[in-house]
Amino acid sequence: MRTCAERLLRFMDAVGIGDCDLLGTSHGGAISMLAASIAPERIRRLILVDPVNPWSEHGTVLSVFLSNPVIAPIFLKLVPQLRILEQFYFRRMWGDPRRIRPGTLEGYMKPLYRPGAFKYGISVLRSWNRDLGEVKSALPLISHIPTLLIWGSLDAAVDPRSAAKVQSYFRDCRLLMMEGVGHLPYEEAPVEFNRAVIEFLGNP
Repeated sequence: MRTCAERLLRFMDAVGIGDCDLLGTSHGGAISMLAASIAPERIRRLILVDPVNPWSEHGTVLSVFLSNPVIAPIFLKLVPQLRILEQFYFRRMWGDPRRIRPGTLEGYMKPLYRPGAFKYGISVLRSWNRDLGEVKSALPLISHIPTLLIWGSLDAAVDPRSAAKVQSYFRDCRLLMMEGVGHLPYEEAPVEFNRAVIEFLGNP
């Protein structure tokens, strides 16, 4: 995660962005927090959408299992052939699968067919729990940054109960819990999501 955060900051350098308001979702939420801790003077405000964090146990056991030296090669060989698993994985990201728009699942799954995609996923899982410890250490360094937390109450990927713990680390942090919504609130309830983001960014 730290490498991704550093890469984000280098991208900002490359395109001439001195400072910014930063939005990160899920894994990207954790990366956003780390980026802010590395260069807090460059992040004016944070918007964290269902961010991966140390207080959500979802994925902590699975990451150890799937990155096991015995299990990982089997996983890498079989999973790309099992489209049903991908359908299950992405469908559970919605609180209400009836809100999935035509073509959306196909769009999310398409990158998985790029060579090396699953191998990269395993590499992420190998450092998962260590990275979460680093995110926890980063939070006190960014507590002063105004933050908006947006969470789906039916999030099956990052436990909504962890939202209050993340919020407690910030001095100026609003939590919007979107009822009946899953891990992708911008997909399921885009109008409400966009309204909250625009309102937050519109405040001085």
